[in-house]
Amino acid sequence: MANIRSSEKSIRKTKKRTLQNQIKKSRIRTLRKKVLAAVAQGDAALAQTAYNEFSSAADKAAKTNTIHKNTASRLKSRVSAHIAKVAAK
Repeated sequence: MANIRSSEKSIRKTKKRTLQNQIKKSRIRTLRKKVLAAVAQGDAALAQTAYNEFSSAADKAAKTNTIHKNTASRLKSRVSAHIAKVAAK
């Protein structure tokens, strides 16, 4: 346990930041599953609206360095490829 006051504050800050990062990452995973579920149903319109929400969450997480910007880009690219397959049918 930290004895220095600034170290104690740093620990508190780290806990808060870690919790917020976990919330953001969990939201991204949930939204991704929502898009893929819509794709599995073959509903292109629902998949597109879910994708827009997913894309926004991924970009916001990348902006705050919760995830790397290339990771956000890769996730969006892979999900949009699934949507393109459904839309082509």
